[in-house]
Parts: sequence; C-alpha cells; structure tokens
Amino acid sequence: MGGLRNTVRQELVARQLDEQITARFPVGRRLRVLDVGPGQGTQALRLARAGHLVTGLEADPAMAGTLRAALATEPEGIRERVTLVEGDGRETGRYFGPGSFDVVLCHGVLMYVPEPDPMLAGLARVLAPGGLLSLLVRNADALAMRPALQGDWTTALAALSGGGTTYTNRLGVTARADRLAALTTTLNGIGAPLHAWYGVRIFTDTAPDGDDAVPAEVPEELLAAEELAGRTDPYRSVAALLHLCGVRD
Repeated sequence: MGGLRNTVRQELVARQLDEQITARFPVGRRLRVLDVGPGQGTQALRLARAGHLVTGLEADPAMAGTLRAALATEPEGIRERVTLVEGDGRETGRYFGPGSFDVVLCHGVLMYVPEPDPMLAGLARVLAPGGLLSLLVRNADALAMRPALQGDWTTALAALSGGGTTYTNRLGVTARADRLAALTTTLNGIGAPLHAWYGVRIFTDTAPDGDDAVPAEVPEELLAAEELAGRTDPYRSVAALLHLCGVRD
C-alpha cells in the first residue's frame, strides 16, 4: 500500500518506536520482536536490518506472500533474522510461550478484531518482564475528523452524534475504532500499563492513496510537524490513529 498517508504513518511509527526502544533497552542489545499482522513488512524488515530477531505472525496468506517476496530481496544476514509464522494473532499462546519476546507490535490489526481484550491479554502474555507492547489503532474519538474535512457532513454528523466505534475505511470495509481511555484501562488490567502514547496522521489523513500520490521526497518539515503534533495536546487527541506503548510489569 502506497500513498503519502502510509508513508507518514510508517515513518512516524518508526520514530516513535525507536524512541521507546532506546529508552527501555541497552544500546546494541539484540531484541526478540513479534510483529502481529506485519502486512508488507515495513516495520519488521526495518527492525531486522537494525539487527533484531523478528517473528512475523500473519493470518492472511496473500500478505504473507507479499512479505516473503520482500524478504527475498534482502541480504542473507537479514533474511536469517526474520521468521514468518502463518497464524491468527488472537492465538499467540498456540505458537509462543510466556515471555518469549522483548517487543510486540500490533499495528493496524485491532480495528478488525471485534473483541480486542482477549487478544491484548495474549500479547501481554508473550512479553518478557519490562517488554514493550506497541499498538497502532484507529482513534474512536476522532471519527468525525476525516469526513468533515472532506465535506462529508452526513458521515461526520453520524460519528459525532452516534458515539459509536465502527466506521467504513477507504477500502469499503467496516472496521472498529478504539478509545484511549478504554485501552488504558485494558492495558492496566493485563499487566502492561500505558507508558506513552502518540497521535499519528493529524494533518495528512485526507491525503490521497496510491503509489503515484507519494512525492519523490516527503518534506522533512511535514514529517516534523506531524511528529511534534503527535506528541502535543490537543492535536494528538484528534489524530486518525493512536500509537500506544505499554510496558509489561
């Protein structure tokens, strides 16, 4: 998936994730990383290139094939650091033992899970003590922002007055959004309390999709503005996506 929106998302999440990893782990330590729903593998491959051992857990055979194809273009040393498991992220206990990973990523997955709490508990279970849980979710408190900025007042009003958490994404798929307050409570309950959170895509969420919509070089000023707004109130509260980082007790 291309487009400015995805480029901004991946770059911001990478910067925020690196900030949290640097704060929690010694420099140079090779981390055990689980990426649940790695998709095209942007973050998984980036972390493998940095020297970490990455396991991707992917339920979609087509996306698993995409990741395999991307992995095949990498040098042998990087390929050896990546393991791909085809399986359901809601069943991590089926594939991995308790405390198996230092970092667990679950980016862009929870919106397709009707009941996220059991899945989150499973993710916390496979985290080692002091491990980092990174979640990227759709922000239910900002569901009216994109349609309103695009002039779709019917959808915006429905989001504002309904108070619900479902929405239709750009692929036409009905998905589910999460609220920061509810996820904070859940993270406390599963023993991985919220340590930091960021907003992702505040100014660029209405940008067009598609590879041809990506400029040759994304201006650093754009990324800097998004990055700063993503950690500044009240801007981050109306971001399209929320990046939550919990730490295992």
